[in-house]
Amino acid sequence: MSATATIAAPKPTESSAPGTRRTFAFFCMVFGMFMAILDIQIVSASLAEIQAGLSASSDEISWVQTSYLIAEVIMIPLSGTLSRVLSTRWMFVISAGGFTFMSFMCATSTTIEQMILWRAFQGFIGGGMIPTVFASAFTIFPPEKRPVISPVIGLVATLAPTVGPTIGGYLTDLFSWHWLFLVNIVPGIFVTVSTYFLVDFDEPQFDLFKTFDWTGLGLMAAFLGSLEYVLEEGANNDWFQDEIVAILAIVCVVAGIGFFFRALTARHPIVDLKAFSDRNFAVGCAFSFVMGIGLYGLTYLYPLYLGRVRGYSSLQIGETMFVTGICMFLMAPVAGRLSRSLDPRIMMGVGFMSFAAGTWLASEITKDWDFNELLLPQILRGAGLMICMVPINNIALGTLPPDRLKNASGLYNLTRNLGGAVGLALINTILNNRWDLHLLRLRENVQWGRATAVETLNNMTMNFQSLGSDANRAAIRTMSNMVRKQALVMSFGDIFLVLTVLFVGLALALPFVRKPRAAPAGGGGGH
Repeated sequence: MSATATIAAPKPTESSAPGTRRTFAFFCMVFGMFMAILDIQIVSASLAEIQAGLSASSDEISWVQTSYLIAEVIMIPLSGTLSRVLSTRWMFVISAGGFTFMSFMCATSTTIEQMILWRAFQGFIGGGMIPTVFASAFTIFPPEKRPVISPVIGLVATLAPTVGPTIGGYLTDLFSWHWLFLVNIVPGIFVTVSTYFLVDFDEPQFDLFKTFDWTGLGLMAAFLGSLEYVLEEGANNDWFQDEIVAILAIVCVVAGIGFFFRALTARHPIVDLKAFSDRNFAVGCAFSFVMGIGLYGLTYLYPLYLGRVRGYSSLQIGETMFVTGICMFLMAPVAGRLSRSLDPRIMMGVGFMSFAAGTWLASEITKDWDFNELLLPQILRGAGLMICMVPINNIALGTLPPDRLKNASGLYNLTRNLGGAVGLALINTILNNRWDLHLLRLRENVQWGRATAVETLNNMTMNFQSLGSDANRAAIRTMSNMVRKQALVMSFGDIFLVLTVLFVGLALALPFVRKPRAAPAGGGGGH
């Protein structure tokens, strides 16, 4: 296995002290990863503007997000194999260059069909950057550098989706939706060129193409693609009552069984699931999955509340949510310093409880909450995310041998994305169900027999006297909207309470997790 040995045995001098060139190259790659993750959420705040610009229907516009996510979730686990075949350098150059070109194509789209096509290519090609950066961080930097490097990649992985709505709101408000994509071009060219000239972490292994598992690739694409679609669209289409969702759920199950069988029996599987036999890695992936629920769930919930209840524009939503990003940025060096001395289980416990405290405060939400009321919950969320991500990264990837890092990094990042997809599906389902329940209960209290309801309706009718005979109808419609809004706000409170229970449960489970062994000195891990 001489090819594996090429990766498994880093040069001692370079591994123990990566030079300025390698460090600069790595941070260029980190910036590329930031762009790829940012591009998920930067578009979400401005879908209405894109819909208007492309004359798309409300059903079609959701595919601008869904196509990107489906394509990205297929590439992330595939990137490990491709990175070994092509080398880190060429894998990243192709990913960054392709992502940049597809950004340009998205900006020049004139129909919704073109936009969906280019977004799918953008997600697929750009998705390779994310796990490649994680693998490189734990390959080229020795354990003593991890308290600096791990907070950096943790910050980027969590900050990018958090500040996406802010940046998207500003770009759309100041310029147009085209700049959501044009903003990637100059930085993308810089990342592509700098990676080509500076990255020399490993050598390609083209012989692996001879044993490339095309069947496994097809099964994995069908499994993950249909799973992502079912999770993204199921909650909005009444799950299996929708024919397409039901069919793709069957495809997901059948392809999933085939994929796992192939991955466990093939001589050279497309994704090596044996990484999960490492207890640290399996535990880290489990926590990463749940963090994906919290990270993407709240990045979705806050803008949804501010838009539908408070009536904020995308720019106002971004300005309100920027607090979390600032807190994460400020907490990154603190988390790195704490990781040098604290048991990672204690760090995760503090982070989980901080996150839970923020969602518990938010469970008291009312229709009048704005920046001031959301300030403390967002501070607790930002601090908790950063304190959690550093030890989770270190537990999952910090003790693996270098020859397993590329494959494991893809699986690790996949768990976070799938956690986000599962979380959003559950959040939407619970939100809709609780909204219906609260509407039913509120309507029982807003009836003709209720003196308060009758008095309020009469006062509203007086306010609409200028409408003449339509005054009573306008008053009833206004009261109905008030009831619907109040029911929606109560549903948001229920979701925040569910997330609180989830993260408190994680904190309580930490004493049952064994303390991870220290990473062996030298290289990115031990054998």
